[in-house]
Amino acid sequence: MNNEESRERWMSRVLEGIVETSRDHLLITDPEGYIQLVGDSSYEMYGIGKDELLGKSVIELEKEKVFSPSVTRKVMDTKTPQTMMQEIPGGRKLMVTAYPLWNADGSMHSVISYSHDLTEILELKRRYESLTEQLKQFESEIEELREKNQDGFVAVSQPMRDIDRLIKKVAMVDSTVLILGESGVGKNVIAREIHRNSRRFGGQFVEINCGSIPEGLLESELFGYEAGAFTGAGKQGKQGIIEMANQGTLFLDELGELPLTLQAKLLKVIQEKRLQRVGSMQYRDVDFRLIAATNRDLEKMVKEGKFRQDLYFRLNVVPIHVPALRNRPEDIAALLKLVVRTLNERYGMNKRLDAAATHALMQYAWPGNVRELENVLERMVVTADEDVITPQHLPAEIRAVGEEQAAMEPSVAASRMSLRDALEQVEEKWLRHAAERCRTTAEMAEFLGISQPSVVRKLQKYRIRST
Repeated sequence: MNNEESRERWMSRVLEGIVETSRDHLLITDPEGYIQLVGDSSYEMYGIGKDELLGKSVIELEKEKVFSPSVTRKVMDTKTPQTMMQEIPGGRKLMVTAYPLWNADGSMHSVISYSHDLTEILELKRRYESLTEQLKQFESEIEELREKNQDGFVAVSQPMRDIDRLIKKVAMVDSTVLILGESGVGKNVIAREIHRNSRRFGGQFVEINCGSIPEGLLESELFGYEAGAFTGAGKQGKQGIIEMANQGTLFLDELGELPLTLQAKLLKVIQEKRLQRVGSMQYRDVDFRLIAATNRDLEKMVKEGKFRQDLYFRLNVVPIHVPALRNRPEDIAALLKLVVRTLNERYGMNKRLDAAATHALMQYAWPGNVRELENVLERMVVTADEDVITPQHLPAEIRAVGEEQAAMEPSVAASRMSLRDALEQVEEKWLRHAAERCRTTAEMAEFLGISQPSVVRKLQKYRIRST
């Protein structure tokens, strides 16, 4: 064998190697469109093996919808390079670029096409655009509710919209309302909203936390006392909060903490609409709307003998169950904007959350509910040196959740780079995410929804080591 033949065979093997190992799927045809070389990934791409494709016409394959449309055929027609999106069987999307190669006499020698599967990345892009649209919708709804949210009541989610409608109904009457929910969900905000929409709005809204006052002082705080009623009592006596709520609304928060000894006395006041101050034999008439709230299971406490059944029945006229913030994520974006605006007005600042910080805060579970959200935002607003609050200002536990979610979503920075670079950035992130969580390339393939050969090829492309 002479050197020229040896070189030709060597070059032929190199060409085959390039086709087989290229990170993009390569397909080479002659000038008439008959396939001469094709990569080993043909079955993964088209559902047809390499041996079946060799010698086939791309024009016939286009008619059979294997290529839709055929970029090679378009190059043959136009005699110029072409790039297009191509759909293949199974609904997968490819980005395909093809180039003509010329002989020395100007005739076409062959057509080389490069295909890159964009199906997974386009799905990520769709999810990102959906999230962006959702955030825009939240912002629009927040603005519409701005006047309504003056007192901090937010009703974007369906459960809170239902509560809003119930508030409007019960506000028109004086029925007793029992607000139930975890600590920090905003039970006091709902109580104020009922008062604000009621005919008693001209009267006082008087609130007391039954769990924050020592038992020895709670009775005198609730019912008031006469001068000299006990050691340390004021010389003029004192009006209790129930009297203060006359013609207005009385809100008893954390009612489950009320001692049994006072439960009977409270029940009598509710029934008779009159009370006796501590140390007095005189009755005083009182006219108030009662709203109670607790984070405890009152029915269970009744069974355990820790809460009076008759008082429970008297209170449980109109129950309102407030869901935890983690169960109504639609409200989080509205609360974020409302609380930041309130803090800016309170402290004379102009702070705002950037998109990444907002997204991280929306992913957090908020075990402390609205109260935790308010505290976290106040901490960031008063401590951040910059006007724009970014993920670096977030508490570590919230930032960690945001970073994990960010690894699953397309980068916002992709909008400032070419489409190809942006898509590769997202692909690399997903591969690294899978590599950290999966033990084998087979597990990675199942996790990512692609074939194992694709995983291996992509790991090599981005120089990622699988565990």
